[in-house]
Amino acid sequence: MKSRDFVEIFRRRHPVYAVFACVLTGLLAPFSPALAQSVGTETGKPLPRFEAMKFDKVRLRRGPSEEYPIALLYTRKGLPIQIFREYQDWRQVRDSDGDTGWIKRNQLTSKRYGMVIINDAPLYRQPDQGATVIAKAQEGVVFDLSECGAVWCRGSVDGYKGYIAKSMLWGVFPQEEFNGE
Repeated sequence: MKSRDFVEIFRRRHPVYAVFACVLTGLLAPFSPALAQSVGTETGKPLPRFEAMKFDKVRLRRGPSEEYPIALLYTRKGLPIQIFREYQDWRQVRDSDGDTGWIKRNQLTSKRYGMVIINDAPLYRQPDQGATVIAKAQEGVVFDLSECGAVWCRGSVDGYKGYIAKSMLWGVFPQEEFNGE
């Protein structure tokens, strides 16, 4: 029996389950890059993925060429950006506000950063909510990340080093873990 024959038999005998499976897959795909992940045609790296601004001034363009108009000018080195498509030397990206456009690859770095998404996000000495709070970060502060586990990311900002809950950052997927990237 071929796999598509099995799918057809399953669909006919269990239409409710088949519909449920399709709906569930469609609902979870945008929230689970590990399930819906592909790779870039130019780099072979995972898509979507996060990178960051390499310079203090980076232009977001409407299309993948310098011929296209500039849509936004980012003025913050280290600002995380989500890459979801590649075309030659250009990366189609989405920022934390949902703006999309194209950035030339040499304007981005794979060094990891995370941007705080809530005010007064605590930075802890250890990866534990009971640990000493070193500082509180305001929304928009960008952390230089050295590693992220299941719940905590270790990083630094303005001379402060410690741990921040991954859920308080934009620039890291919820299920993503890395060390020393």
